[in-house]
Formats: sequence, C-alpha cells, structure tokens
Amino acid sequence: MTVSVDERRSALEELLAEARECVRCPLHASRTQVVPGGGAVDVPLMVVADGPGPAEDARGVPLTGRPAALLDELLAEVGLGPGQVFLTTAVQCRTPQNREPTPGEADTCRAWLEAQVALVRPVVVATLGGLATKLLRGDPAPITRVHGRAEVRTVGGVGVRLLPLLHPAAALYTPSQMGVLREDVARIPALLALGAPERLDAGVPADPAPAAVVEDAADAPLQLGLF
Repeated sequence: MTVSVDERRSALEELLAEARECVRCPLHASRTQVVPGGGAVDVPLMVVADGPGPAEDARGVPLTGRPAALLDELLAEVGLGPGQVFLTTAVQCRTPQNREPTPGEADTCRAWLEAQVALVRPVVVATLGGLATKLLRGDPAPITRVHGRAEVRTVGGVGVRLLPLLHPAAALYTPSQMGVLREDVARIPALLALGAPERLDAGVPADPAPAAVVEDAADAPLQLGLF
C-alpha cells in the first residue's frame, strides 16, 4: 500500500514526539532531553551526527555552534539548504561524560533512527564522525579510513547511499582536515543524482557510486549487537 507524503509527515511528527519521551534505556536518567533531530519528509539528504554533547543536550538540537555553522556552509556550497536536509543523531541522548554507548543503548537508539529513515526516505545518509559511521556500517573501521567512500546500505528497510564524513568539529580542531571534509561533502550531489538504490535485505555493501570505494568484506564486524 502506498503511503502519502502527508501520512508520512504525520507519522514522523508522532515518532519524534514519542522519541522525546523515551525511557527505554538508562540514559534517560542522566540526560536533559532527547535529541531526536528534525526536518521534513521526502528530503534527499539525512545527516546523522554521533550524539548530543552538553550544548545539544541543553538545546535539544543535533548540532550546535561552529560545527553546525560549518556544516550549513559546506552544504550550501553544493546547493543544499536546510529545507533539503533532515538532521538527526545516531545516539539520541547524551551519554554520561560523553562515553561510548553500551550495546543496549546503541540498539535502542538505532530503532529510533531506523524509524526516521523509513519515514523520511532519504537518498543519501551522511554520517558525521566515527560513532555514527561505525553504528550504521556495522564495522569498526575508523572514520579516517572510510570517509568519503559511498556504499549502498539498507537502513530501516530503505535502500540508501551511505556516505561517511569527518565530523565538522574535527575539521575545526584540525584545520588540515577542512579540505578533506569539503571534498567529501562535494560528493553528495553526484550521489543524489543517482537516485535511491534498491534495498539490500542482507544490509551489505554493493554497487558503489562512481569513484567510490567499498570496504573489504573481510573486515571484522562491530561488536555492538546492532545487526
């Protein structure tokens, strides 16, 4: 059955409202608020940040300050404005002292993220930073090795083109990485032009975009209980 954009928009609003009340894992006891992200349905690009830090936890938005401004600037350079992007987080509550999430915490947040992907149906999902990339790729490969390499993945039952990116905060902290991030973001329009890929029921990489590289299938899986 075909679901209309209006129906998906209504379902997304309900989903985000439900996510903001989530008490499914221990992180609810230490957070200020859930940071489920937001944006419109039917946008071509979803950006997934690692998770909220102190400022994001306080304000309830996925990315704040200079990293947010840099992301907006780089996306604008390739013709993408805020109305064309859904911004969310891989882990939607701040972890104590910004530690790595436990497997249970990661699984809980992944369920919220996959539901968002299923409703938004982006063509490209760009992950910002190591944690978001590892969680969605199901692989421990460092972001410094896989950034800018597009893969076809199934997330939330939807085929997407997954593009790992360095986190804007890392580029601001290490200016030598700024050019790398800009170059990787510049790949997004070509990926969008390819359109949404077919879903892969096994959730494994296939059909890389032109000039993209797929990681070696022999890489060890990420031990987070996500797949």
